Amino acid sequence: MTQESDVDALIRQRIRSIRTARGWSLENLAGRCELSPSTLSRIETGHRRIALDQLVPIARAFGTTLDALVESADDEDVVILPQPGHSTGLTTWVLSTDDGLHGKTVAKMRITTERPPERGVHPGRDWFTVLSGIVRLELGERTILVHPGEVAEFSTMVPHAIRAHEGPVEILSIFNHDGGLAHLHAGAHPGE
Repeated sequence: MTQESDVDALIRQRIRSIRTARGWSLENLAGRCELSPSTLSRIETGHRRIALDQLVPIARAFGTTLDALVESADDEDVVILPQPGHSTGLTTWVLSTDDGLHGKTVAKMRITTERPPERGVHPGRDWFTVLSGIVRLELGERTILVHPGEVAEFSTMVPHAIRAHEGPVEILSIFNHDGGLAHLHAGAHPGE
């Protein structure tokens, strides 16, 4: 099989699988994407060549993107081997691929009491859950203790620092694009 026919087969399988998983008939999907049931049937069975002008409305009908509908099924990106990044009082493991899900970056962080106390400000929102230890979230004038199993979400336009309280902590964080740049890349503020 050629690479092109492999991709076609994968797309056809996805269309059929998503449609049947939602309990939709060909007629249901046809009504949602303004294609005829017979066209959809021929697409799913391989009796019609797949065209971009058909995939866009199908993806829209499923509430997904064209990229998600046609992305590769390679197993190379299934297992991520995170490498630790170190700075004073902070070790970070990036747990998502470079492009991240919907522009989000997932990271595990181990924070010790040696982390510098500087606070940072940047566009976006941060979200984290505490895996172990107690986090001292310094948010504006407030200090909030976040315990294992608890979650914090906040605007990063407020001066903030995520610090260890009385011992090392481990958190799982999700950053939007701006948060990922501020927290995980060169030039990040040391207090973030």
